[in-house]
Amino acid sequence: MLGKSLRFVALLVCVAGLCIALTTFEVWRVGRSSTTTEVDAIVVMGAAQYDGRPSPQLAARLDHVVELWKLGVASRVIVTGGNQPGDRFTESSASRDYLVERGVTDAAVAEESKSRSTWEAFANLRSLVESSVLDTKTRSILVVTDPFHSLRSRLIAEENGFDAATSATSTSPVDGSSALTKHVKEGIGVAVGRIIGFRWLWKVTG
Repeated sequence: MLGKSLRFVALLVCVAGLCIALTTFEVWRVGRSSTTTEVDAIVVMGAAQYDGRPSPQLAARLDHVVELWKLGVASRVIVTGGNQPGDRFTESSASRDYLVERGVTDAAVAEESKSRSTWEAFANLRSLVESSVLDTKTRSILVVTDPFHSLRSRLIAEENGFDAATSATSTSPVDGSSALTKHVKEGIGVAVGRIIGFRWLWKVTG
């Protein structure tokens, strides 16, 4: 009886490991795919800012947004991200200033300035669309973020009712072992999120 139980546990571990491995590969694959199809809005995911200046990671994302903007992918750019206690600036305000300094028209940039997680960003965007703060026709979006973050961002956007595609920055400073670790963590997160839903995953992990 004990032997059967151990074999069952071993089987579960193998299945879970295979699922995570396949999902991690999908995270890697989606992070290296990109589209320039026209959409209603480009949505850039927030990252750290330092007193109004985007961190290298956030700047890499924003530089890619500028490229997409110049290609005419969308007439609207939505910047996301709140702030940490004590910060004078939000990630979204730092992003907005950075984009405008590089030629994106100020009127084209909208802010979601409350979120501290990917789930919150898209849930807040959905609320802004439903309340007509943003154009109610904003449905198709192109999500700009780091490669390792692309798949989960797209799935969370879709869970919030958006028709989402991704275009990851190719100049992220996150590389080497750090990137590998983040890909594996994202693989685990995506695998679990697909089972329990990303809203519940956010509630559990914050």
